Order: sequence, then C-alpha cells, then structure tokens
Amino acid sequence: MRFGTVDGRGVVVRDETFLDLARATDDSLPHDPLALLARWDDVVAAEPTLDWSVARRLAPGSLGAPVPAPRQVFAIALNYRPHAAEAGWDPPGQPLVFTKFPSCVVGPDVDVTLPEGHVDWEIEVVAVVGRGGYRIPREEAWDALAGITVGQDLSERVQQLAGKPPQFSLAKSHPGFGPIGPLVVTPGELPDRDAIGFASFLDDEPLQSGSTADLIFPVDDLVARLSEVCRLLPGDLIFTGTPEGVGNRRTPPRFLQPGETLVSRVDGVGEIVQRFR
Repeated sequence: MRFGTVDGRGVVVRDETFLDLARATDDSLPHDPLALLARWDDVVAAEPTLDWSVARRLAPGSLGAPVPAPRQVFAIALNYRPHAAEAGWDPPGQPLVFTKFPSCVVGPDVDVTLPEGHVDWEIEVVAVVGRGGYRIPREEAWDALAGITVGQDLSERVQQLAGKPPQFSLAKSHPGFGPIGPLVVTPGELPDRDAIGFASFLDDEPLQSGSTADLIFPVDDLVARLSEVCRLLPGDLIFTGTPEGVGNRRTPPRFLQPGETLVSRVDGVGEIVQRFR
C-alpha cells in the first residue's frame, strides 16, 4: 500500500490515481493523516476492499507531506561506517540520537529559502511509525511501522558545529529542512525491507548513494532501541542516517546554492525535490 496526503487528507495511491480514505469508506475511517496512522491496522484491513473504479487522477504536485505534523521526529547520526569515517569518528557503539523539530517538515516538492551559513544535504530513508508502542521487541518492530518514505536531513553546518560540544537540532530545523514523501510505502511492497537502495543528485550531479543493508543500526533495531525510552506515536518519523558524500566533508567543501535543485530517490518509494533560493 502507498499512503499519502492530498489537501491535508489521507489517501492511498495506485497507478497515478488516488482514493480519499474517509470518502471511500463513508467516513468509517477519518480524513486526518495522524488519526489514520493511529488506526493503521484498520487502514490495512480496509485497503483491499476499496472501490478503485471511483479513484481520481493524481495531479502533478498535489501530494503533501505524508505526515504533515508529526509529534516526534527522531534522527540518527553516523549510522553508516563510511560516513562516520569521513566525519572523523569511530563507528558508534549505540545510536546517536537527535531531533529535527516538527515545524521543519514539509512535502516532497518544495522551494526552500537558504538561511545564512552553509547548508548541506543528507539523504535519508525515513521510517514512519504506524501502530507504534512502548518497549517494542525487535522481532515486532516492522509491525509497529506504517512504512518507509524518502527524506532529506538538510543541515546548516556553521550553527551545527559552532558549539563545544556541537548541538545538531536547531541547525537542522530551519523551515523546509525536513522534506519527506512522496508517499509512505508499506514494508511488504518493498523488494527487500532490510536492503533499501537510495541516491541523490544536485542538478544531475550524483551526490550520495547507498543501501540500508549497510546501516550500523538497522531499522528494526532503531525501533526497538528508541521505544525502550520513548513511546513511539502514530506518525512519528525516524530519519535513519545518511551515508558518505556530504558536502562539508568534500575537498573543497561544497554547499547548496540558490538556483540549485536537489533530487532524492528511494527504490520502491519515489523521489522528492527541493529547489533552493
């Protein structure tokens, strides 16, 4: 199943068409995305019964953020060994967790105003919590998720690295710094939920690529570890980490500039686009 939003309402998408879940079920399901994710088991049960003969054509640019207002956003630093190495650190022995504040979350096709400083890219596979829970066993972790989406952990490096020790969250939470989308894809639709390929491009120049098979802490492990401390709520986002190839570790460093376009793709999910001004 492929879940998203159109005009702030939860929809399912198939072959460039969509069904509004509330309207398609005579309001037995809610229209609000967070409310739908809170009833994710009901959504999954209802999806095979939907009447796709009344589906509407999906207009270009109509998809919003699949989770427009997550309550919690978790992000993981240095979760790929080559990225830890390029940053000058040993691979961590436990997940290094920070947050992106929810106000930075936007949809899959947006213009982003660059703040002062040096803005960098970080493609990420993002796990979207469905049922969620507290102290979820690792073997049940995938069942607690709605699925996977594409994300960028945009980061302003001057503010991020100014402190001693540095702090990440504010510098990664400017408006538009948490684009996600275009859809949430359920794990069963992915070729291999434990080896999800991805790549990003800046005006057709390859930037980063990799697979979640190379995560130090895989998706199910992150769900189990995070839920040991925090109850995971429907619609929460988990930015699982970025591989090597970020701009501030290039020689010379390379940062985003006005007029450039960043495209990020995840196999089996789709792509997101950010234009910078």
